[in-house]
Amino acid sequence: MRRTPAVLTAVVCSLGLLLASCGNNAPPPSAPSAPVAADAPRVGVILPDTATSARWAHSDEPLLREALRERGLAPIVQNAQGDAQKFAQIADSMLSRRVRVLIIAAPSGDVGATVQQRAQRQGVPVIDYDRLNAGGSADYYVSFDHEAVGELQAGALSDALRGRPGAQVIELGGASTDHNAALVHRGQSGRLAPRYASGELRLVSSRFVEGWDNQAGGRIFEQLLTANGGRVDGVLAANDGLAASVITVLQKYGLAGSVPVTGQDMTVDGLRAILQGHQAATVFKPIHQEAAVTAELAGALARRDRATADSLAGQLVRDPVTGREVKSVLLAPRLITREDIKSVLGPGRIRAEEICRGEPAGACRQLGITS
Repeated sequence: MRRTPAVLTAVVCSLGLLLASCGNNAPPPSAPSAPVAADAPRVGVILPDTATSARWAHSDEPLLREALRERGLAPIVQNAQGDAQKFAQIADSMLSRRVRVLIIAAPSGDVGATVQQRAQRQGVPVIDYDRLNAGGSADYYVSFDHEAVGELQAGALSDALRGRPGAQVIELGGASTDHNAALVHRGQSGRLAPRYASGELRLVSSRFVEGWDNQAGGRIFEQLLTANGGRVDGVLAANDGLAASVITVLQKYGLAGSVPVTGQDMTVDGLRAILQGHQAATVFKPIHQEAAVTAELAGALARRDRATADSLAGQLVRDPVTGREVKSVLLAPRLITREDIKSVLGPGRIRAEEICRGEPAGACRQLGITS
């Protein structure tokens, strides 16, 4: 299901300061946090890390915190820094503090499922945030259509390689333990498999990068590149962090700018790379909407209003391990190329000065991007 239900549009565009510009991923612009009553229901939020993508600290944490406060909830937000044991310990601490709802984006599906079991035993509902924990028992799941993300990436790479028959492609995916990475890869394959089969494009190698580790991704890419005689025509990188590592290697070999690279998450560094001509595209996922819907769900669950929660999560996603249908919200992603960048900048969003300093300044002038 790839259409956002009308009820969600109303939810995500009705949270005041949080969504002052419905269509951005930045925290609310220097506004005071919503007041929260001393007896407000506690909601625990555990994010996975700060290394694999800038989004977790820059966007998700402040947006979730403010969205929950807007709903009269008391957020407790912590980051596991990629450590599964720390993730589980944070969850235990939050459950001991009697959080009413737990929102988790786990470093791996295994630890996510374990935390869900503990929460279930205490009667605490769990929302899988951004990542579905395969084999788990989450009550709800809020994320994006990650197959569509992969399709957008593959389409962007195909467009960039049009007219270059037999162009050689290296694919660099996310963690094999992350269900989202599998969905992105599925979307990519749906678009590119026929082109590989026809010989229009040639797949050199396709690898997952455990933990979405950017440094490991760079090493893997360099190994694949050298094994292929230093030849590559396009790189399907799963997110902007991996894309940056790929671009560093391409610069080392004098190939940056001539080899299109994809990305995801619309980070500042990703947009700068696009302006510099080193990256072909990124994928914008409206995290402000993800945070808003998650907060609305958490509010309903904190009130023990399952009927309202169910009306919000009108989609179903099948757990690939258990076959269980998880009540879900899947939001639509958007492809961002060079020509689209101006449209995603502005007050309360990523600022022009963040992406236009230094080398990209000339491209910003050409595109009419000003501070």
